[in-house]
Amino acid sequence: MEGLVVPGQAISCDVGFLRGHGTYLYKNNDNDYNNDIDDNDNDNNKDENPLLIASVAGQIERVNKLISVRPVKSRYNAEIGDLVVGRITGVESKRWKADIGSQKDATLQLSSVNLPGGAQRIRTYEDQLQMRTLFSENDLISAEVQNVSTDGTLSLHTRSLKYGKLENGQLIIVPASLIKRLPQHYISLPWGIDIILGKNGYIWITRTIPDDWKIQEGDVDDTTPLAETLQKLQQKHILTPILIDERLRIVRVRNSIEILSKSFITITPQTIAKVYVQSESLKIAPKDMISNIDLLTQQFLN
Repeated sequence: MEGLVVPGQAISCDVGFLRGHGTYLYKNNDNDYNNDIDDNDNDNNKDENPLLIASVAGQIERVNKLISVRPVKSRYNAEIGDLVVGRITGVESKRWKADIGSQKDATLQLSSVNLPGGAQRIRTYEDQLQMRTLFSENDLISAEVQNVSTDGTLSLHTRSLKYGKLENGQLIIVPASLIKRLPQHYISLPWGIDIILGKNGYIWITRTIPDDWKIQEGDVDDTTPLAETLQKLQQKHILTPILIDERLRIVRVRNSIEILSKSFITITPQTIAKVYVQSESLKIAPKDMISNIDLLTQQFLN
């Protein structure tokens, strides 16, 4: 990976390169771009070889002979298997539409969701009538990209028990390019906070469900199905108000992510923790973190 380029900047005039995304060819009959490439090239080679020019602002990426420019900011480009967080925008026949920050709304089929209680059966007409009891407009969900069609249409699924409706937390949206693919995108931070790092740049922040909640539930034991157990814990999480100290920790995590986004620093559990710990050590209140962004990001410049 190389440095940043801006639209119109010359990248290469070498022979045999392959043009990738974010670039275009320029037939060089003049001399404007010649000095930017190599002053030692002779004039004949410059006139013969077309120039490769950046069409977007971003970083140059080379894979063998393929040269492309990865934009600094762009719409989310989905890949199969990506964990995403999205908002339901419509309920249609046998499917939902969800906004995940891509070029088009994603599709979530009724056959691609878990039914209450984890029931595994063919969806019926009654299930279609009760679709809004699962997800309705403006609901936030976590899901996985199941398929990407050639026209850019995305298909999602929430068949895993860890996916589904998101409630009692906070959403923050950052550039998708700042979210790198990690072994695990469900992160439990050491301050009793859980985050979902959606590959599309949608990040969900909530409290960690305490371990003793399962013990406190008298009707939950080892014989209870896992789906039913998780459903009861999630329902308790939804109905239990978040305490003031938990809200302050959530806001501190949220502002840590906002600071990383504004500074265009890759967002990972490690970078979030660095800003969080630094703000605590400097005794900066959560509401004052954004105004102290230079102080909190100084550690990344050293």
